[in-house]
Amino acid sequence: MDLLTIVIILIAVGILLFIINRIPFIDAGVKTILYWVVIGVVVIWLLAPLGVFHYIGNVHIGRFRN
Repeated sequence: MDLLTIVIILIAVGILLFIINRIPFIDAGVKTILYWVVIGVVVIWLLAPLGVFHYIGNVHIGRFRN
């Protein structure tokens, strides 16, 4: 993923957050939740290519049988 793609997506996310904050009929609590969900997704999206979440694929829950 090149730098231009990252910048374009971050600009799109900024516009989305601006639109969320400008909608007058959404409760302030809902706006806060939406804001933090979007920020969390963007942070995870940015950290994933760096290998921060590489270990998640190695986590096994329960017993796997063939």
